[in-house]
Amino acid sequence: MTARPERRPPPKITASYLENASLHYLERFSSSRANLRRILMRKVDRSLAHHGGEAAELAPLVDAVIAKLAGLGYLDDGAYAETKVRTLHRRGGSLRTIRATLAAKGVEADTAEAALATLSEAGPDPDRAAAVALARRRRLGPFRTADKRAAFRLKDLAALGRAGFGWAICRTVIDAASVEALAEEEQGS
Repeated sequence: MTARPERRPPPKITASYLENASLHYLERFSSSRANLRRILMRKVDRSLAHHGGEAAELAPLVDAVIAKLAGLGYLDDGAYAETKVRTLHRRGGSLRTIRATLAAKGVEADTAEAALATLSEAGPDPDRAAAVALARRRRLGPFRTADKRAAFRLKDLAALGRAGFGWAICRTVIDAASVEALAEEEQGS
């Protein structure tokens, strides 16, 4: 049996290392300040486990890098929240799910609410529009073939309910007579 090759030890934490790691991460993903801080602190913890030291000593270094990147415009929680809200809503995320996702990423509640307010400009009931988008994507309710609709009604209702939509919205979307009727209701409201 061959032995596994030795893993390379984590690098020692310096300001330039943290800045480069941050830029590399931000090239691939958008992030909130709190999320980037969490990622950088994991790198710090990994390095300290190998080299020794205290995380409290390097936390100000992490905060300085985050402040610098925010000052340069690489980190903007408001823009991140708006983008995340639009993306999740388009994919069929309920307002409840979107709020929870933003909170998990460390976006402050007032920033999240400001981003969610942009959805109400798009239409009168953003939660209903997201439910329709999710039903379309997952082929639930009126998007399912007519011969299987009745058999899967409860499962379709449960799927929308688990996605964070209220009972009234779930019933409206799943019990719509057809895709056309659902579209007409949306235009009428």
